[in-house]
Amino acid sequence: MIIKELSGFRFVTDKNYLSYDYFCQCNANLLCVSFLRKMLAFLAFGLILFLNPHQSLAVEKSIIYKIDIKNQIDNRTRIYLSKGLSEAQLLGADAVLIHMNTYGGLVDTADSMRTAILYSPIPVSVFIDNNAASAGALISIAAKNIYMRKGANIGAATVVSQTGEAMPDKYQSYMRSMIRSTAEAHGKDTIIQGGDTIYKWKRDPLIAEAMVDERTVVPNLSDSGKVLTFTAEEAVLWGYCDGIAESVDEVITKYMGYDSYEIKSYEPSWIDNVKGFLMNPVAQSLLIIIILGGIYFEMQTPGIGFPSVASIIAAILYFAPLYIEGLAANWEIILFVIGILLMLVEIFVIPGFGVAGITGIVFIIGGLTMALLSNTNFNFEHVTSAEAGRASLTVLMGLGVGFVLMIWLSSRIGNRGMFRKVALITDLEESVSTPALTNLIGKEGIASTVLRPSGKVLIDGEIYDGVSMQDFIEKGTPVKVIRFENAQVYVQAIRR
Repeated sequence: MIIKELSGFRFVTDKNYLSYDYFCQCNANLLCVSFLRKMLAFLAFGLILFLNPHQSLAVEKSIIYKIDIKNQIDNRTRIYLSKGLSEAQLLGADAVLIHMNTYGGLVDTADSMRTAILYSPIPVSVFIDNNAASAGALISIAAKNIYMRKGANIGAATVVSQTGEAMPDKYQSYMRSMIRSTAEAHGKDTIIQGGDTIYKWKRDPLIAEAMVDERTVVPNLSDSGKVLTFTAEEAVLWGYCDGIAESVDEVITKYMGYDSYEIKSYEPSWIDNVKGFLMNPVAQSLLIIIILGGIYFEMQTPGIGFPSVASIIAAILYFAPLYIEGLAANWEIILFVIGILLMLVEIFVIPGFGVAGITGIVFIIGGLTMALLSNTNFNFEHVTSAEAGRASLTVLMGLGVGFVLMIWLSSRIGNRGMFRKVALITDLEESVSTPALTNLIGKEGIASTVLRPSGKVLIDGEIYDGVSMQDFIEKGTPVKVIRFENAQVYVQAIRR
């Protein structure tokens, strides 16, 4: 055994112990390996940052996509929702929040919107800022979660007409079924109570139905014969509100559970606004009036004039947004054009009012009406009675008002007011030819030109339009005026 001493350390070397030199070499190797590992880790981290310059150490923010519905429920708001949901998917949004304040609107449009919400791959919540009445209530019930501001209301979903009167029970029945099925779509909660399993609706369909029909009785809630409307507190109590908040931020942080988030909002373009306006039933009825009026007044004054141009522009504005949105098919537009052509044939080719005219009217009404329906070619299976009723009402209202307006304008044009210069109204019944020329009767002259039978004659040094009452008269032949009519002198040749 050999014992070595160095700076106070003793090392023993034999076959069972490590040598001093070997010990030092191992320590050096371990230090190098540790250093290399740290360097490789540092280089790898730097490489990741270099390849991903936008990535930071901060936690990635969640995207909340917000869609505002703060107007009447119509095709414009439907476009907003449809495009907003599509944009949310493209952005990879974590959730969609609808910021709502509406008194309702069109039932068929609300049906399309609630369907889009129910089947959205991104969870959709709604924050009722003040009102969610009628169609707004239907859309809200379709959302996964409903949040309300204090003082907000939801309900009163009875189908009413333009005047505010309740529609017949046929329409109420469909609305009851639609709002009930919307509530049922959220399913039931399983509750274990006292060893028993209870299945409870997340949103009671009977309560949803009571928002439509005052005859629906909900035990311990509604038996007064009045349509049901909830306040925020009542909605929380009966499962139609998941929380009360005062702002969008409070909804997102307190109830939706997002601490770090970024709000992206849908900003409608001017094209969306124009399309939505033109697809409004009132605007569509006005366009129908212009189409009908243009055709009528153009028939009164044949030729391509202002009425024709106005009618063509109105037809384009009527069908274009419907075609872009996939409602109007090619064959429906062609049907309308064929109807117009048949009407023109009836008027100009085969005067009277027969098969062509009647068929033309049917085709025009059919084309205008079916362009408003969400049918697929000739399949009308998914067209609801509410949608068909609104389309028919829009077209018939336009045709009816247009017909009355045409009669009224026909009696006004040329008589007085702003239309007095539109048409010629001079009464010619008592008009006569120039009376000063009647004294030419009996006078003699000569043919200034050959009369075949018309030409010119010279009488008392003046040239007049002349007509031979017999055969042709050669130039220079003496003539005598027999009568004067329509600014022409009728003459006979004088045989000497």
